[in-house]
Amino acid sequence: MGVLNITPDSFADGGLYLDPDAAVAQARRLIAERADIVDVGGESTRPGSDGVAPQEQVRRVTPVIKEIRKAWDGPISIDTTSAEVAAAAFEAGANWVNDTSALRDDLALAGFVAAAKCPVILMHRKGPPRTMQVNPIYVDVVAEVVDFLTERAELAKGAGVAPDKIIIDPGIGFGKNVAHNLALLHGMPQLIRLGYPVLVGASRKSFIGQLTDTPPAERLEGSLAAAILAVQGGAKILRVHDVAATRRALAVAGAIMTGASAPPS
Repeated sequence: MGVLNITPDSFADGGLYLDPDAAVAQARRLIAERADIVDVGGESTRPGSDGVAPQEQVRRVTPVIKEIRKAWDGPISIDTTSAEVAAAAFEAGANWVNDTSALRDDLALAGFVAAAKCPVILMHRKGPPRTMQVNPIYVDVVAEVVDFLTERAELAKGAGVAPDKIIIDPGIGFGKNVAHNLALLHGMPQLIRLGYPVLVGASRKSFIGQLTDTPPAERLEGSLAAAILAVQGGAKILRVHDVAATRRALAVAGAIMTGASAPPS
């Protein structure tokens, strides 16, 4: 899953793709690098961020989604917690929903996803983005995230979402400190046992910066290490900024782990 932030303030690339032409060009780069999914968002959820009105999100994302859809038939996910934004994005050509609130921020979104019969990503987030990184505390972060995602998946199914459309995301960096993030990546097998595909979004996150003393633009090596180990732990989807580099790293790691010499498909 390639990241496309159409925002002025995202932590890694805020402002780079706010212009629609720049956003479309970046989408084309992600696709050329063989992204399987393009994840389009019009609202930053970085720590400390405030919300963006649905109308503004729609203004940012719909022209870009329309242009992507004209040239590509792959999955386009809309990164939003709003049913209004999701509906406009789907009209423009999106067909997945990536909800960082796991259907908590807008109760109507569960019904929308059920009616659309589309894949939905349910992410764990401890508190709203504005305050989630203010001293997050867990007794057992892996167990608590597993319990939360279990409950949200059951809610989604109760609203009519098919089980095979549910994807879970432990929410790396969303209300977690370095130790919490490392514990979740180390504890991937416990998430896998829930039976849903697991998405991991560790790319360029602050825990990598704290471990390597690097700004977001210089966190590629750490992002690749996290990606490889997440896949080794069972993750099925990686949400990344650097698609081509991640594919190359996984090709080598996969060949080593399996002993295979054939190039990746």
